[in-house]
Amino acid sequence: MPTLLVVESSPRGEQSMSHGLTKLFVDEWVKSHPDGRVVERDLMKSNLPFVTMPWLGAYFTPSEQHTPEMKEELRLSDELVSELLTADHIAIGTPVYNYNVPAILKAYIDHIVRKGMTLGFSGEGLVRDKACTILMASGGVYTQGSPIQDRDIATSYLRLILKVIGIEDVAVIAGGNAKSVDMGQVPRDVFLKTFAAEIADAAGRL
Repeated sequence: MPTLLVVESSPRGEQSMSHGLTKLFVDEWVKSHPDGRVVERDLMKSNLPFVTMPWLGAYFTPSEQHTPEMKEELRLSDELVSELLTADHIAIGTPVYNYNVPAILKAYIDHIVRKGMTLGFSGEGLVRDKACTILMASGGVYTQGSPIQDRDIATSYLRLILKVIGIEDVAVIAGGNAKSVDMGQVPRDVFLKTFAAEIADAAGRL
């Protein structure tokens, strides 16, 4: 039974454009995988902390030496890593803030890049044989041919960090000009349907 892990990172919840793209993706994925399982992880509802000194202390201490306090520091991180490792396909829904991903998504990445779990001690990625689809909503348009294409830090960063942990089958649905919906220039459903075919292709590839 294939498993889809859905990671949402927008503070706007169901009103967000990235959530709209992700919902379309999940619907298409379920159609292509009727026997599949969907695991949802909304980072805005997960009380996900940023990395702290106690967290780092636990991280760099061998697990057999962990105190109860250290285990608690890593509890949520361990849970996130487990979700990632048991998934066959990961869908990441994210807005773009100032050309990069929101802080909460960066915090998530800091929690799942774990030596000995998702990253080998020699730097090799351990998360293999998985696909990832990034569903990104941005006010600007950064796709190829755009005069501001060089500002697409978010896509480059996510592709890089996913490759570092071993995920190279990555599709990006770039929902540029999402601000047109907020400004009342384009209806929300019309904007989302623009990406329907691209989303269906990405959802059916595994």
